[in-house]
Amino acid sequence: MQPDPILAVEPLAFPWPGFDPFLFVAFHEDDYPAGDELLRPRASLTGRDLGMDFAGKDGWRMYHGHEVPGFPQHPHRGFETVTIVRRGLVDHSDSLGATARFGAGDVQWVTAGQGIVHSEMFPLVEQEQRNPLELFQIWLNLPASSKHVAPFFSMLWRERIPVVRPADGVEVTLVAGGLEGARPPAPPPGSFASDPTADLAIWTLQLSAGARWRLPAAAPATKRGTQRALYLFRGEGLQLGGRILKGRSVARLTGESIALEAGASGCELLMLQGRPLDEPVVAHGPFVMNSAAEIHQAFADYQRTRFGGWPWPSDGPVHPRGVGRFARAPGGQIERPE
Repeated sequence: MQPDPILAVEPLAFPWPGFDPFLFVAFHEDDYPAGDELLRPRASLTGRDLGMDFAGKDGWRMYHGHEVPGFPQHPHRGFETVTIVRRGLVDHSDSLGATARFGAGDVQWVTAGQGIVHSEMFPLVEQEQRNPLELFQIWLNLPASSKHVAPFFSMLWRERIPVVRPADGVEVTLVAGGLEGARPPAPPPGSFASDPTADLAIWTLQLSAGARWRLPAAAPATKRGTQRALYLFRGEGLQLGGRILKGRSVARLTGESIALEAGASGCELLMLQGRPLDEPVVAHGPFVMNSAAEIHQAFADYQRTRFGGWPWPSDGPVHPRGVGRFARAPGGQIERPE
């Protein structure tokens, strides 16, 4: 008798639960109002806990922003952030001197490594209509041997991210990890995802009503150690193996193949897959290391060096309304979507 590939099923709460090597997943969904001439909400901010606005009043949040929503400058060390922006825009700036505007299907991959400071702001560029935002931010751990790699910033433009349709009514977007011969752009060179034995995959799945597909098994060489999670964030009634997921929930899986069938409303899922690092994890705020001593050192290093300093005129810079999607590397080279 084959073992059950479903290890556990639980409801989703913010932030979504992670598993080794994924530390956690934040899903941001905000229906922002029209913006003003400075890309701020064209709405009163009265009653909001500015600087720590996570309440979701009127269907949107300022997060740590005081004028433009988002996350002004903050440091990271010891892990990676993968930001998948499905709707809306993000303005990025960092201590390397890199900056970008990306969104509507783009992915930003930042390997923090030995230390980086960055800001992630949500400019409200539309003045005559609402500015909906939907994004995932995934924290991917780094092995001990890579905790101090040089920080690296890269963009995966939506035009280069493969979309595979393996069955009728099924669409799989490949951020990391291949499927049916299609492969996404390479992750940063110091990323755990660049290790072929990591068996790492980040996919979003969209299934129309009644669509069926069998999620293939992980790579044979790593299948026994690989773990997966399927996050059902839209739709209900998904049949997963012999179970039915009735609402927002996460299913922890082994690397074995498993059958999916969408309910009458269709569904959307995020799939994360990877080989566990099996290393100690000690996290405090924006730093993720392997010991308490390393956390103390991270704070001391940040206080001493500011991880290179902050070269921008404000803590949460945004770009002009009409600038379009772009990325500027630390050396000044400009990259735009193809």
